[in-house]
Amino acid sequence: MAATTVSGVEELRARVGEHLGYTEWMTIDQERVNLFADATGDHQWIHVDPERAKKESPFGGPIAHGFLTLSLIPDLIPRILVVEGVKLAVNYGCDRVRFPAPVPVGADVRMGAELQAVDEVGEGVSQVKVRYTIEVRDAPKPSCVADVLFRYYT
Repeated sequence: MAATTVSGVEELRARVGEHLGYTEWMTIDQERVNLFADATGDHQWIHVDPERAKKESPFGGPIAHGFLTLSLIPDLIPRILVVEGVKLAVNYGCDRVRFPAPVPVGADVRMGAELQAVDEVGEGVSQVKVRYTIEVRDAPKPSCVADVLFRYYT
């Protein structure tokens, strides 16, 4: 799927309330989960011990870390939205993050994006809120819903 490209903040503002699209599906494999565990120091067995997770976890196998799921967002953003005509864009934080359902290791995930707001916060600075939803293929609930804030400098 092609990314939505907008030229500048005003064009972005005109799209508030719109769903901007979805990424392609990608598989979350055990190697990615293990690398994330190494990077964060979070080696909880429910993530990194497939045999134990199959026997003891309520999910029937290992699951990805919630923060691994959240960390997919920066990589996936440009596959959905490209903003041209700004000098700089920075991540300003998150208003809200929830993990309604797990991501089983081996599952396919994709991300959708909905533009929530564009507000002026200073001369030449706009704050943009985008709701990102990461879902597992055929799952009834999303795995991550995050309202992410960006600052665009023009």
